[in-house]
Amino acid sequence: MDALKEELAAVAARMVVEEGLEYGAAKRRAIKQMGLPARTALPDNTQLDTAVEEYISIFCADTQPAELQALRELAVEWMERLEQFRPHIGGAVWHGTATRRSDIYLQLFCDDSKSAEIGLIDMQVRYEPRSVTGFHGETVDALSVQAYCAALGEHVGLHLLVYDFDDLRGALRADARGRRPRGDATALRGLLQGGAP
Repeated sequence: MDALKEELAAVAARMVVEEGLEYGAAKRRAIKQMGLPARTALPDNTQLDTAVEEYISIFCADTQPAELQALRELAVEWMERLEQFRPHIGGAVWHGTATRRSDIYLQLFCDDSKSAEIGLIDMQVRYEPRSVTGFHGETVDALSVQAYCAALGEHVGLHLLVYDFDDLRGALRADARGRRPRGDATALRGLLQGGAP
């Protein structure tokens, strides 16, 4: 990786960890902060993953493990509540780079796209509907909830991305680093007991 991409990755990593920004937003802000042209070549997500891991090991090693544990426990709780929608977790909470500033991302694989929304209504859970880019670049419905995390003493963003059941088949392919991009509740419980994603 060239020096400029390394520097961009380091600046973006700080934003990911300290502000909870998503990778794309952090890269764009890093370019602006560094005063670089908009068309500057960006580090890829694998490079940013490495920079985030380095940042955490240097600046957050004393607090991040407990924060990650709290977020994973909250995620398991919600995955159990939403079991009928085949929830899978991805993102920083799954990969182990989450801090208290990170949101939780669950992908729901439903037979009917409206069933998750109806399920939240039945549970009397307040949510904000929106559309986001899915893992294949397509637009998917997202239901955003503010979930209280007692261990952190604050609310955490919980985003439920709603996919068709058929999308589950391609959702578990390993990423560029050979990691599973998401896991079910059983896999997450394994991480809570000290396993690797």
